[in-house]
Amino acid sequence: MKKKGIIIGVVTVAALAAIITPRFFKKEQFGQAASIPILSASVPEQGNLQLTTDLIGTVEPSDVVYIYPKASGDVTAVHVQAGDSVQQGQVLCTIDTKQVDSAKNNMDTARVSMDKARADLDRMSILYSSGGISSQEYEQYKSSYELAEISYKSAKQNYETQVEYSTITAPISGKIELADMEVHDTVSQSNLICVIAGEGGKVVSFSVTDRVRGYVNVGDSMSVEKDGKNYSGTIQEVSTMADTATGLFKIKAAVPDDGNLPTGSSLKLSVISEKAENAMLVPVDAIYFEGGNSYLYTYDTEAGTVHKVQVETGIYDSEKMEVLSGITMDDLVVNTWSSELYEGAKAQLRGADGQIQGGPAEDKEAPEGKPADGGNEKGGKPQEGKA
Repeated sequence: MKKKGIIIGVVTVAALAAIITPRFFKKEQFGQAASIPILSASVPEQGNLQLTTDLIGTVEPSDVVYIYPKASGDVTAVHVQAGDSVQQGQVLCTIDTKQVDSAKNNMDTARVSMDKARADLDRMSILYSSGGISSQEYEQYKSSYELAEISYKSAKQNYETQVEYSTITAPISGKIELADMEVHDTVSQSNLICVIAGEGGKVVSFSVTDRVRGYVNVGDSMSVEKDGKNYSGTIQEVSTMADTATGLFKIKAAVPDDGNLPTGSSLKLSVISEKAENAMLVPVDAIYFEGGNSYLYTYDTEAGTVHKVQVETGIYDSEKMEVLSGITMDDLVVNTWSSELYEGAKAQLRGADGQIQGGPAEDKEAPEGKPADGGNEKGGKPQEGKA
């Protein structure tokens, strides 16, 4: 019985040795066999980078006229409706101002008085030439005629003004956007009766913050979208005074009118919110963040090592990021990630032709504090915007 127990113990020890020994040697082997990473790198690019922001704009006519009656009265005839095209000077409606007839009577009376004064002056001129009246009497008749003539001209001007007030005409050629008048309506100088949009196309009006306004200039292009259709617009007007209610700056952009941009409708537009010109640009995936600082890795072709370099970054989009300082245009920026990236790490470089540079691959033991089994030193990546 004792012999049997000894045999079982020996078998158990042998089995444990068979399991533990390979694992021990395998762990030691892996701890010494971290391969040198093969990286891709490129020099920074010099170029322009711009970010856009989406806004909502309102369609307005480029030329618009709001028509109000110049005198109170009753509408006696309407000749247009919304949607009609009109020419400059075309009659839109007529209004009985109750003053046209009175003005005409005054003009007729003044004309009769002027004609009588003229006839008297002609008769007195003959008498004055023959010595029948004195020069003083002649001057009185002359003055009477001149006063009568002035009165007639004033009455005539008043009549013409009243006729103009009663006949509303189009001041510009264009399209009737609003016709708020019907026969028998009583209107006054405060009633908006008609709106005419000129033939100069449409504009999009929108508001931006002071920061965005700094990147928007007259003549800049912008994109506009309405019901899935894209339009190309041009900045036409940039306000230099903020709205007192909103604190925003109003901007207008001209857009081509194909008949699908009704006045007052809303649409989506994109404008430049930030931009960098002749900037140093690197792939956005080459930038890492740690402790509130941004950094990247450069590759030293002579030593075959990488260096961790802290950089100052600017704006970025989904592909490129602006680097303000920390590297030069001649530095090779590592744009692939590896768990073996750290200051002074050995690495190989894959050239554009696919050839490996930097010496043959060799096993190396990771330095103290650095991962040798796939540890990740890479920091978080930003969302698209400004670093």
